[in-house]
Amino acid sequence: MKRLSFVFIIFILIQIACGKSSSVSEGEIQTAIARTQAAIPTEFVTAAPTAETTAKSTPASAPTEAVTQDALEKIRSATVQIEATGSFVDPELGNLYNAGGRGTGVIIDPSGIAVTNNHVVTGAATLKVWLEGETEPRNATVLGASECWDLAVIDIQGEDFPYLEFSDVEVSPGLEVYAAGFPLGDPEYTLTKGIVSKANANGETYWASVKGVLEHDSRIRSGNSGGPLVDMQGNIVGINYAANDQTDQNFAIRTKDAQSVIETLRSGKDFESIGINGQAVMSDDGTLSGIWVSSVKSGSPADKTGVKGGDMITRMEGLVLATDGTMADYCDVLRTRKPEDTLSIEVLRFADQEYLTGQLNGRTLETSFSFANELGSESGTETGAAGNGENVLVQDDEGAIEVSIPASWSQVDGSNWVSDDEVIGSSITAAADVDRFLNTYEEPGVFFGVSDQLAKLGGYIQVLDVYRDNFRSDCKNKGRFDYEDSAFEGAYDVYENCSGSRNTMVVLSARPIVNKTSLLVTIMFNSMTDSDLDVLDEILRTFDVVGSLP
Repeated sequence: MKRLSFVFIIFILIQIACGKSSSVSEGEIQTAIARTQAAIPTEFVTAAPTAETTAKSTPASAPTEAVTQDALEKIRSATVQIEATGSFVDPELGNLYNAGGRGTGVIIDPSGIAVTNNHVVTGAATLKVWLEGETEPRNATVLGASECWDLAVIDIQGEDFPYLEFSDVEVSPGLEVYAAGFPLGDPEYTLTKGIVSKANANGETYWASVKGVLEHDSRIRSGNSGGPLVDMQGNIVGINYAANDQTDQNFAIRTKDAQSVIETLRSGKDFESIGINGQAVMSDDGTLSGIWVSSVKSGSPADKTGVKGGDMITRMEGLVLATDGTMADYCDVLRTRKPEDTLSIEVLRFADQEYLTGQLNGRTLETSFSFANELGSESGTETGAAGNGENVLVQDDEGAIEVSIPASWSQVDGSNWVSDDEVIGSSITAAADVDRFLNTYEEPGVFFGVSDQLAKLGGYIQVLDVYRDNFRSDCKNKGRFDYEDSAFEGAYDVYENCSGSRNTMVVLSARPIVNKTSLLVTIMFNSMTDSDLDVLDEILRTFDVVGSLP
């Protein structure tokens, strides 16, 4: 019996129903990140009211006298430039080997203890520190770091250093402040003057989660990261970490809140950290989000679990991360656990186009799902042909969707997905012989369809039920199983021995986890060998929405 056409099956679904599950490519993630950050993320933070501090201290007002020359010299001599060199994964440029970036730090102890930002130093292979009046850099080691607070403490080689102390006053709007550092990586020291404009701005950003920060107009730029914001007496009131050039807003982590964190880091312990240099990212359509990892600290929980630069952490403890474009959820998970607790983690690894699961402080990352592993040993099919050759990336006729298939599947139909003369989405049908794939059960091949209309009319269960009714008389139904990876949720049905064939057919329908009603993806795959199931795994790793649906 010929199988019903895809057009008729979807027509039935529309009649009884009265989501685009999008696989997001690395390119889309790169675009999203590039739009919101530069190489060192010191460009943006949303300013919004947060809970006022309840700590009791003496309010500070703007001094009536100018800062003394001694204070200016003290600030200059205790502010250092830091160069971090190592291998990082840049979302736009890819792998960067032996790459260097520069930030700022401030010495807080004569022994050479200095504070800077986590994003300046974490994951670096070497740290070099330039001091005022010295032409050769000194080496430094990282004692502790926190990606949630975007703070790190380093130990500079040497002793008897000039240093600054933390201010013990409560900072209020109008307080005159100075920002010291080395903007844009320039080796020449820079000092800018302004006032505190907001004492408790929102500290949730795409690379940190600080409960409250200072907003000021003492201009800072990329390269000022980790440098001190000081009062007129030369005492530290904040650690600069963010700026918005367009609105001329500048932000510093309040040292009044951060001192206990700094003390923990100074003792050699990380705090609210798994050991990554990362930032929250989200695809344009909101269907995929997570924490992009540009580098990993050796020996950290992330490193021991197998997280690598270029990975994107999509879930921790089952919670989808960065759905609001910030690190808030990620850090909240860490704040509700002890550092030694075991945490489940899911990772999207773009380099290998695969989803991985594992545990921090537990089992290492491994491939989360494989149809070849799940079905190959049970299908009774032979090992052979389609999965052993070269793959090619193909698109539909409109350039809206794409998927990787074996080069031997030379016949590709990329026409629109149509039902009852109405276009409902984009589709790709591919096989060595498309007509034989569509009308028999003897030909390996794939149908891949994406529709935003079906997402509004029904769900993946309805799609699967329509196919099940169609195949019920021809095939042995092996059952329905849940499907979930780092970006999608759905289900799949497995059929065997259709019309006496020795085939295994998988019908999968899924929707995005984050934006459940935006799209619905349907994949029907027919295999004749275990090797064909490897092709299905490749299809699931590579299918993507790259343009606008019709």
